[in-house]
Amino acid sequence: MKLFSLLRVAVLGGLIVASTAQAQLRVEVSGVGSTQLPIAVAIFADEGLAPQQVSTIIRDDLARSGYFKLIDVGSVISETSAVNFGDWKARGAEALVVGSVQKLSDGRFDVRYKLLDTIKSSTLSGFSVAALPTNTRLTAHKIADDIYEKLLGVRGVFSTRVAYVTKAGSEYRLEIADADGDGIQVALRSNEPIISPAWSPDGTKLAYVSFEAKKPVVYVQNLITRERTVIANYKGSNSAPAWSPDGSKLAIALSRDGLTQIYSVNSNGSGLQRLTTTSGIDTEPQFSADGQFIYFLSDRSGGPQIYRMGTNGGEAKRVTFGGSYNITPRISPDGTTLAYISRRDGKFQLYSLDLTSAQEQRLSDTVKDESPSFSPNGRYIMYATESGRRGSLAVVSTDGKVKQKLTVQAGDIREPTWGPFMK
Repeated sequence: MKLFSLLRVAVLGGLIVASTAQAQLRVEVSGVGSTQLPIAVAIFADEGLAPQQVSTIIRDDLARSGYFKLIDVGSVISETSAVNFGDWKARGAEALVVGSVQKLSDGRFDVRYKLLDTIKSSTLSGFSVAALPTNTRLTAHKIADDIYEKLLGVRGVFSTRVAYVTKAGSEYRLEIADADGDGIQVALRSNEPIISPAWSPDGTKLAYVSFEAKKPVVYVQNLITRERTVIANYKGSNSAPAWSPDGSKLAIALSRDGLTQIYSVNSNGSGLQRLTTTSGIDTEPQFSADGQFIYFLSDRSGGPQIYRMGTNGGEAKRVTFGGSYNITPRISPDGTTLAYISRRDGKFQLYSLDLTSAQEQRLSDTVKDESPSFSPNGRYIMYATESGRRGSLAVVSTDGKVKQKLTVQAGDIREPTWGPFMK
């Protein structure tokens, strides 16, 4: 792994947002949360009418999170059925999910659900959604999100999306998928590498780096209209796009004036402003969630370390001190935790730093990690690594206890970025 991997070049091919990819992601889960909540998810009444089995998707989501212990049900229970809370309590379930699916005359499916507290014999939550056939999976994810939030007090991320780069043969693809690896769509294709994708805060655009003009150029692509805009095409290298929290600006790294430095630019490519002026290399900028700071990588102290400055530049403060080689800063949504890749004893591994206590924690057991990305609820971090000489993705909870591995059947998968909550 090189010091500043983001300066790799990329060539993009056609823009094919709506075409579905062939290879699905395979997700393997190991480890559990510090505590697991026992929950039973019943088979929804008449869910066989829908294209997807809603209750199965909900169960899979909750199991994959690592924070729930699934109690076997094996029976159909609708949201209108009488429930013997004592029986479920005796079976060890502290919560019970029930529901039904009805096909409406306009072709949509009315998905109804309830979350029951078996300890207090009460209803915790519930709603109904009239979903298009293509949205029944998303509806199930939203139900799982509601369950996660009501029982754990943290917003769920099952209905969010992730983007990443795959390579199969000589073709590279920037793909978008649901957080469970399903529903894959291809955003762009290329015969050359694709790097540095970054979601806009509203989830409708991706910024990335392209070398189709025979040099690295920063683009923003609208995922709805497929339109793309040149954001930075200056002399030298244009790289490492990162969105401001309000989506109005991007921080980028440019070498237009010599050594690579940090700049900001409006989301339409106008208003370029230089933010750092040093005798070293400054790159990999990331905005804090409150928009007050930019975290970035610099070798101004001799080796690569992570620094923080105001969004308009100015004095920079060094943040990382553990180890002599720390790169790729990512800040948590609540601003309390920094994730990054650290090289120690020849291993590139994922670390987190509590910015209040300065407590550092190694989160990965792999040795060739890169490109960390926080989930929008701050509970998980996705990153790229290697498995059997092939690139793969991994997800780890911020406490290090829950681990997932995502692979494709053939080829490599890298450069992950976790999308925002969608409205």
